[in-house]
Amino acid sequence: MKKNGTRNNKEKIMTLREVAQYLGLHVMTVYKLTREGRVPAAKIGGQWRFKRDVLDEWLETQMHRNAA
Repeated sequence: MKKNGTRNNKEKIMTLREVAQYLGLHVMTVYKLTREGRVPAAKIGGQWRFKRDVLDEWLETQMHRNAA
C-alpha cells in the first residue's frame, strides 16, 4: 500500500462488474464461474470481491495450462 493509503493498480480490489469488464466477459459469466469456484474471489458482505494481482496470476496459469 502507498504511504497515502491508496492501493496501486496491482493491489486493487475489484467488483464483479469491474472483473467482467477487465476480462471482456459478461457479468453473468463471471458470476457463474466465481460461484463454481473457478475464479479466485472472496464473498464479503454478500458481494464478490477480487484482487487484481490474484486474477492476473490466475489468468497466467489458465493461459499456460490451455497452451500445453
